Amino acid sequence: MNFKKILLIFIFFAPSANAYAYLDPGTGSMILQALLGVLAAVGAYITLYWRKFKNLINKIFQKKKDS
Repeated sequence: MNFKKILLIFIFFAPSANAYAYLDPGTGSMILQALLGVLAAVGAYITLYWRKFKNLINKIFQKKKDS
């Protein structure tokens, strides 16, 4: 608990300097493209393995047939 208090005091009183940074519109576009790429990759992964998952669930919960 003591460490948390010391860390909180340090963060609160730590001096901050101006960065004078500039993010142009191209940077926002690159971030958006990266997010959309991740979403596309997750969608492709789910699509590729959906049939295998569905077959596994069907095998687990399938009723046994009387022969």
